Amino acid sequence: MKFFYLSSKPNSQGEFEIHDKECEHIPDSLDRDYLGPFNNGSEALRKAELLKPSVALCHKCCKQTFQAVFFKSKDQEK
Repeated sequence: MKFFYLSSKPNSQGEFEIHDKECEHIPDSLDRDYLGPFNNGSEALRKAELLKPSVALCHKCCKQTFQAVFFKSKDQEK
């Protein structure tokens, strides 16, 4: 699990960015709010959307690393 924070000041696009605790772009402690521990940025995003009108994931620390896994069903093996 990682600890995520939400910027209290919007970026140039008017979005409040979500960062993990270790991000090099995380705002100063007075310019961020603690979101909590989450497995990934997508989970943190769901909570942040309840708190701010426009939120976005940091492009450095919250990269989407989604990889689909497909399985062949037993009926297709015949």
